[in-house]
This record gives sequence, C-alpha cells and structure tokens, in this order.
Amino acid sequence: MDGAPGYLVALGCLAGLVVVVAVLRWRRRDRSRRPLGRRRRSGGSPRRDPRRIEVGDIVEIGDIAYPVRGSIRLVEGEWSWAQHLFDDGDGRRRLSVAEDPGFELVLWEPAPRNAAVDPGAPIVELHGRRYSWHESGQARYTASGSTGLASSGTVRYHDYRAPGGARLTFEAYGEAGWEMARGERLDRGDVTVHPQSGS
Repeated sequence: MDGAPGYLVALGCLAGLVVVVAVLRWRRRDRSRRPLGRRRRSGGSPRRDPRRIEVGDIVEIGDIAYPVRGSIRLVEGEWSWAQHLFDDGDGRRRLSVAEDPGFELVLWEPAPRNAAVDPGAPIVELHGRRYSWHESGQARYTASGSTGLASSGTVRYHDYRAPGGARLTFEAYGEAGWEMARGERLDRGDVTVHPQSGS
C-alpha cells in the first residue's frame, strides 16, 4: 500500500510527458503545413490603416499573411483607389482598397479567360455566378515596387458585381489586352496590416 502513491505519481508524470510531446508534435506539423511566405505575425506588432499600405508591408487576411510586393495607385476624376499585389508564391492575389463612397476591401485573383465572356456586356455568367455590370471607365495610374507595369500610364476597366459580395473585373493596362479577375469583398475586420520594419 505504501508504494501505491509513488507509483501513481510516476504514472501521472509519464502521462503528462506524453501529452506535452503530442502537443509539440502537433504544433510542429501544423506549422509545416503553412505555405512558404505566408507567416502569421504576432498580435502585438504595430498596425497600419489599409488606406496607407506600402510596399514591404505584411497584409494578414484571416490566418494567411501576404507580403506586399507592389502597389498601383489609380485616379479617375475625383475618385482614387489602390491595388496592392501580394508576393504569395505565384504572385496571383491582390487587394484593392477604395472609398466609393464607402470603404471597400476586395481580395482578387485572376480568372481563367473564357472566350464566351466579353468585357462591357450587361450580364456576365462565369462558373455558376451571374454578374451584373456596375461601372466602366479609364483611370491614370502610378506603380511602385514589383508590378510588371510601367511606372505610370492608363488602365481601362469594366467592373461587375454579383450577390453576396462577389466581384468580377476586366482591366487593360496601356496597350495590353484584357485581363479578368474574380474578387470577394472583405469586412474591415478580416484585414490586418503590419508595417514593414522601421516604418
């Protein structure tokens, strides 16, 4: 009977050690599943208003962090907005930030070009969604960082919207052909911007 408490203490310590090892392995495996270049930042780091994003900042959307590799600032008449290109491995995603007239954040990625889809049509149907024309125009832009564009120029666009916050856009920079992208509107709380070091 005297040996029982010592045995129970040893058994309890062993069980605790097994739990600690299991948790450490799970955390290491969870970290290894995150794609390269998409690291989560600490909650205590400084934050920037999305309207002031700069090249080199880290933009967190949900649990994924995107470094900003380039920015395009656009002006059309009295309206201005920005598009920030992410260094996300394949360089496909970007965030647009606009006030038209309300504050709007949209996460975009290229859509496969469909021969039956033409910019300027009143209705566009794509992958089971029906988009209605919203606006068209031409804006002047300035680019910084890595964008693949001239430092300044013009862009033509046709924008579409679908129920539930879905967006579709056609853009043609300079003399280039039309590029199509799909977007999803984000809530302000979905996006956290961490300034680049020292800014």
